[in-house]
Amino acid sequence: MKRIAAIFVSTLALMAAPVAAETIAITGGKVVAGDGSAPMDGATVIIRDGYVQAVGTNVAIPANARQIDATGKWVTPGIFAGFSRLGLAEVGAVSSTNDINAVGSVFSAALDVQYAVNPFSAPISVSRAAGVTRAVVSPGSGKSIFGGYGAVIDLGQDSNPITQAKAFQFVELGETGQSKAGGSRSAAHILFRAMLNEAQTYARNPSLFDSDLMKASDAKALLPVINGTTRLLVHVESANDILKVLDLRKDFPSLKLVLVGANEGWRVANAISAAKVPVLASALTNLPAAFEGLSATQSNIGRMKQAGVEVAIGMINDNDTHQIRYSAQYAGNLVALNKIPRANGLSWDEAFAAISSKPAEIMGMGDQLGSLKAGRKGDAVIWSGDPLELSTQVESVFIDGVEQSLSNRQQRLRERYRNPAPGALPKAYD
Repeated sequence: MKRIAAIFVSTLALMAAPVAAETIAITGGKVVAGDGSAPMDGATVIIRDGYVQAVGTNVAIPANARQIDATGKWVTPGIFAGFSRLGLAEVGAVSSTNDINAVGSVFSAALDVQYAVNPFSAPISVSRAAGVTRAVVSPGSGKSIFGGYGAVIDLGQDSNPITQAKAFQFVELGETGQSKAGGSRSAAHILFRAMLNEAQTYARNPSLFDSDLMKASDAKALLPVINGTTRLLVHVESANDILKVLDLRKDFPSLKLVLVGANEGWRVANAISAAKVPVLASALTNLPAAFEGLSATQSNIGRMKQAGVEVAIGMINDNDTHQIRYSAQYAGNLVALNKIPRANGLSWDEAFAAISSKPAEIMGMGDQLGSLKAGRKGDAVIWSGDPLELSTQVESVFIDGVEQSLSNRQQRLRERYRNPAPGALPKAYD
């Protein structure tokens, strides 16, 4: 029995251990660095010990490298989803599988999605098979305007998805913040200021902190927001709400703001640019879903980019738990938008950067993620063709230098029922 137990324990240890990263040489492909530069034809990417070692057309291949011929194919960094709720909900309508909004909790800013992200969630494997390797994962707001800490995750097959915990704090202003605060934007903004002021009170004497507005743990969670060490992702859509958010720096000058959504950002793009506040924008919203988006236009990102705004693609309230694979499609549509008279899109290079290096840079991780450059993490995707074309297929995905399985539940169901044979289906399907 002792021997059996020892074998069982050692087997579990092997299952839990991460797969060792290989030395990989991807040769002959059209390589996209992801930083907005033009693709390189016939280039080589070397990944060693989980990191990109070299990229270029004249790169020496290590003797022990596993060579992958990518001739006629495209090689890019993995897609970095700029805003999502990936891994927080399996079935949105089933509350037991939905960890996005803690509507019944007495806590707000102290909530932390790192404890809720499920690496075994079906949408993660589906997104990975579509070339997504990293994602910003945000909570929604519960009773209060503050939703809590969000994280950056990887979509690898291991059981530890967290790349960076407590990467940012999330807050709802605009129409959603209005409803959370009692039905008025003035209430949302006074609540925002009051909660930050309470956090400052907590900082002065934690042991004596007593507030009817928030728990001590919530006040403590807002301290890094006030001093600017933690980013504050603010969901706003209308031009007026955006301007009011920018004005918050008058009272809290250290806030490291990032706008999320910003459907009317084009109307106040010069103000956003002057404030040097980056935007994780909804890509192709062209019809108003609410009054705060009456001026929504597909040209929003292109116009903000032209005004000098640092902008990447995010997917707030847009199938953001299950369809992060749309990121490449959205980027491709922004390229096609340039062919429409008087519309404003992005160049191909800018569009791919908007789903790779730009979101990584906005999250303060551009020196680690989002591009195929020496020293970056070994996240790479091999595509059958142009990754922004719908007909293109993902052929290989590497995360931290480890090749990942592309198998997922949708694929397996397709194969199961593609050519059903008598007796091959469960009894209920007879």
